[in-house]
Amino acid sequence: MAKISRIEPKIPALKERVKVAAYARVSMETGRLAHSLSAQVSYYNELIQGNPEWEYAGVYADFGISGTGTAARSEFLRLIADCEAGKVDIVLTKSISRFARNTVDLLSTVRHLKEIGVEVRFEKEHIHSLSGDGELMLSIFASFAQEESRSISENSKWGIRKRYQSGEIGVKNKRVFGYSYDGENYEVVPEEAQAVRLIFERFTSGVPLGKIKSELEAAGIKSCRGYNLSYSHLNYILRNEIYIGDRRYQKCFIEDPIRKNKIKNQGQLPQYYVENDHMAIISREVFAKAQDEIIRRAALVNPTYPFTGKIKCGICGCHYTRGSAKVKGREYVSWFCRAKKEKGVTCRSRNYSEEQLQRICAGLMGMEEFDAEAFGESVRGLTVLPDGSLEAAFLDGETKVWENHADYEKRYNAL
Repeated sequence: MAKISRIEPKIPALKERVKVAAYARVSMETGRLAHSLSAQVSYYNELIQGNPEWEYAGVYADFGISGTGTAARSEFLRLIADCEAGKVDIVLTKSISRFARNTVDLLSTVRHLKEIGVEVRFEKEHIHSLSGDGELMLSIFASFAQEESRSISENSKWGIRKRYQSGEIGVKNKRVFGYSYDGENYEVVPEEAQAVRLIFERFTSGVPLGKIKSELEAAGIKSCRGYNLSYSHLNYILRNEIYIGDRRYQKCFIEDPIRKNKIKNQGQLPQYYVENDHMAIISREVFAKAQDEIIRRAALVNPTYPFTGKIKCGICGCHYTRGSAKVKGREYVSWFCRAKKEKGVTCRSRNYSEEQLQRICAGLMGMEEFDAEAFGESVRGLTVLPDGSLEAAFLDGETKVWENHADYEKRYNAL
């Protein structure tokens, strides 16, 4: 007798959908670009959700933020975090320049995502990061994007300098104590102007800055941002020609448009001085008297040292100051951020012994021993980075970095 068996129907397994997200960015806050960003977001929403093989993982968009760095791009950082958490398999983006204009940031980010199995697809360049020649093509196109950013920056700076030369209104600081800025002109703020006059009057009368600072705090006088006026605020006010109605343009400039490091103009570029630009708060005679008093007081303080005025905190922007203490008859000298001396201010920057600084700087200058004269003639300044490393800017334009290796330092000091 024939054997009959039943064959059950096979239900095809559903293919697991790929989690796809998109990243969009525009660098300027304008109505036209806001519309462009909105169009990008809408496009990717429809594209991802319209593909049955894809699972929508979101669209991440940064508005009004440059692509030369990643620290300020909150949505970009959120995207990377979600990729690391396994929420995204593929990232779509319009072009390399939208993803990053900094070649180093681009390649390091793409490599990191590649290591965790996340693919980045650049639509304009038709590049998939997981493909065989993906990284080679990325390196080439990213270099073009970075140079384009540099070219745009140089063209912008050229236009600003041309306006300086012709006497047109240039770039102005919108937040200056004593003035408000309406987009074209500075207008005197009576209450703040009164405080400025008091600062100059007390300073030229020989009153110490510490006492002036205490008097301002007792009177409830705050900075533009609502904080107590610090020593750096007071020094800035006393040296600023804006209070006699004049303006000096290009005091600082962006040295590298990719790194966006602002440095003081010490003769590298021309400056432009405009007299009677706006209403003065104090007279020229009082201002000149204050400058003489600054010089007089500077001559009375402790003698300057090789590092005086040359070390800047990369966290809060204050300069480092020198301190010494005697322990069991031995003097210990260290350099630390001046903000740490301010009441109620905390700064996480690293302290250095003077011996450490001399050893580090000797290494950066390629010397066996520290030479104070050579240091003064070759180094413009030092910046203490958030991780404790030191960045040295040389007068010839070169920049060198000493990387903080805490374990090495501990071993060295234990010898």
